Amino acid sequence: MAKKVFVIEDDKDIRETIVYVLEEENYEVFSSEDSKLLKHIDTHKPDIILLDNWLTDWKSDANGQQISKELKNNPATKHIPVIIISAVSNVKEIAEAGEADGYLMKPFDVKELVNIVKKFAL
Repeated sequence: MAKKVFVIEDDKDIRETIVYVLEEENYEVFSSEDSKLLKHIDTHKPDIILLDNWLTDWKSDANGQQISKELKNNPATKHIPVIIISAVSNVKEIAEAGEADGYLMKPFDVKELVNIVKKFAL
């Protein structure tokens, strides 16, 4: 059975690129421009979540770091690996503060994307 990936990225081009690459690697990908996709976490049961840090989001002040922290502090979702995606130079610190399992710096190499998903989508 294919591993499931949630991709939450508000940049359409980046989101579509990630979806295309991961589907070519035989992942089942669910994507959204905002975190509303997380409302379906119980239905789809993702193996990993790729989460943009700077979202135009349905929560007024929420960003990827805060959403990651919420997921990691929820007993029902804390086991799901979260990877923060961002173009900011301190993405590592943002991911750590959000208790994320890893990070991916934009712009990213396709191999780097595939490798981080393979590493965490066990």
